[in-house]
Amino acid sequence: MPDVVNEELKAGFRLCRVLGIRYPIIEGGLAHVGNGRLAAAISEAGGFGQVGSAGRSPEQFAGEIDLAASLTSRPFGVNIPISERKDNTPYFDVIMKHRHRLAAVSLSAGNPRPLIPRFKEAGLRVLVLTSTVGQARKAAEAGADVIICEGFEAGGHNGPAELTTMALVPQVVRALRSDGHDVPVAAAGGIASGEQVAAALMLGADGVQVGTLFVATEECEAHPAYKRRLVESGDESTVVIERSQGRVTRVLRNPFSEKILELEKHRPSMEELLPFIVGRNNRVAAIEGKIDEGYMNAGQGTGLIREVRPAGEVVRELAAEAARALQRGPVLAEWIRTGADVYRI
Repeated sequence: MPDVVNEELKAGFRLCRVLGIRYPIIEGGLAHVGNGRLAAAISEAGGFGQVGSAGRSPEQFAGEIDLAASLTSRPFGVNIPISERKDNTPYFDVIMKHRHRLAAVSLSAGNPRPLIPRFKEAGLRVLVLTSTVGQARKAAEAGADVIICEGFEAGGHNGPAELTTMALVPQVVRALRSDGHDVPVAAAGGIASGEQVAAALMLGADGVQVGTLFVATEECEAHPAYKRRLVESGDESTVVIERSQGRVTRVLRNPFSEKILELEKHRPSMEELLPFIVGRNNRVAAIEGKIDEGYMNAGQGTGLIREVRPAGEVVRELAAEAARALQRGPVLAEWIRTGADVYRI
């Protein structure tokens, strides 16, 4: 019988080698709440933590990098949402100053191609978030070290094509292979269980990126009320806002997001919508805990979040659940190999 479990687990080894980690699990950028303590806890447990820059001043960003470095000696990185601000230069300066402490930079929400050589020359790995096959191809051609394929099940800003994770990942994997690009691919979007990690490996990915699940952890700086809302949420607890502007942002359903959706029915201009979707309204809910007075990013996997736990425990459980799920593979492989009638077994 072929050792399907080991073969599928080997898929994750490529991502682990590139990032120097034990488990092929990457933390998402997490606007406003991707803090240094959380990144360090994830890295300490064998995953790849990231300090988010969105919602922070350059000084705060540097401080969170310092904090993460003081709490772990294991590899971690940072996230830059390129189009989040007009001038990223101060944040790039922080990264260059701290490059000896960082293993990688992840780039999202914008054109990464001009930036990839700059960071690679500084000795950093570059992860690029993509939402279509075309974007993945361009990132690989530009020299990205890891391609993250994010379906629109993910929390926060997503690609307007609205491709799902299950549809996107195998298409990207096949396209990159046909192009001859030997670059690891990580699946993202709504992933909150080890079974989904195993499914991502079966789709051809080398690992996963996880966001919302890590918000519901003890180390995350998100307000306890936000974490409670995640634990209480179910499969229909998220909605997409900003479609009236050709954008996709997935958030938790609450009175504030319902107000935005009502406004969008009347096709508002960006000037009319902007006061509702500005970052401070995210911070009001996510950090200050006024959860009905702002919006909170969340992916469709929220119904799988059962409790608030230490981040390290989450990483280890994801890995253990994935291993258990993959053990079902050899049985199915043997059925297929022998042509057994599974309905009579």
